[in-house]
Amino acid sequence: MFKAFYTVVMRDLLLAMRNRSDILTTLFFFIIAISLFPLGIGPELDTLREIAPGVFWVAALLASMLALERLFAIDFADGTLEQLLLTPQPTTVLVLGKVLAHWLITGVPLVLLSPLLGLQYDLSSEAIQALMLTLLLGTPSLSLIGAIGAALTLGLRGGGVLVSLLVLPLYIPVLIFGAGAVEATVSGLGGAGHVSMLGAILLLSLVMAPLATVAALRVSAE
Repeated sequence: MFKAFYTVVMRDLLLAMRNRSDILTTLFFFIIAISLFPLGIGPELDTLREIAPGVFWVAALLASMLALERLFAIDFADGTLEQLLLTPQPTTVLVLGKVLAHWLITGVPLVLLSPLLGLQYDLSSEAIQALMLTLLLGTPSLSLIGAIGAALTLGLRGGGVLVSLLVLPLYIPVLIFGAGAVEATVSGLGGAGHVSMLGAILLLSLVMAPLATVAALRVSAE
C-alpha cells in the first residue's frame, strides 16, 4: 500500500516536471496577484498591513484552483484512472497520493514565497510566521476539497468553471480562519483559535475528502 502511494506521488511529480509551464503559471499568478495590490492601493503602509492577510489568502485560493482541472484529467484521458480504480490497493490511498503531489506542486511553493512577498506589505516577522503557518495548514485542505470538485466535473465540457462554482463555497471557512489568524496576530489578539480551526478542517478533510473523491471518480469513470 505504501509502495503504491509512493509510486503515485512520484509519477505525478514527474509528469509535473515535464510540464513546468503549469507550475510556473500557478506561481506567477500568485506573485502577480499579490504584487498588484500595493501598486493599485498606494504606499500607505497601515492600509497594506490591514489588507495583507485577505489578499494573500484569496490569491492562494485562486492559484490552487488553477491546477485542479488537471488533477485527474490526464489519467482519465489515457485510461490510467480506470486502472487505479481496479487496483487491489485502497483507492483512497492512491487519491491521497495524487492530492499530496498536487499540494507539493501548488501549495508548498506558495508557502515558501509568502515571506518574500510579505515584505511588500510591511508585515512584521510575527505576521509572516503566522501567514506561513496558516498557509501550511490551509493549502492541503484546499487541495483535498478541490479534488472532490475535480472528480465530480471530470470529463465535462467547461469543467474548470464548474470546479470553481463547486469548491469556492467550501473554501470559505479555510479563507476566513486563515486570514483571521494573521489579522489576530497583527492586532496582538493571538491567532491560536483560528489556527486550531484550520487544523480541525485539515483533519476532517483528510478523513472525508478522499472517500468523497473516490465515489465521484467511480461515477465519472462509468
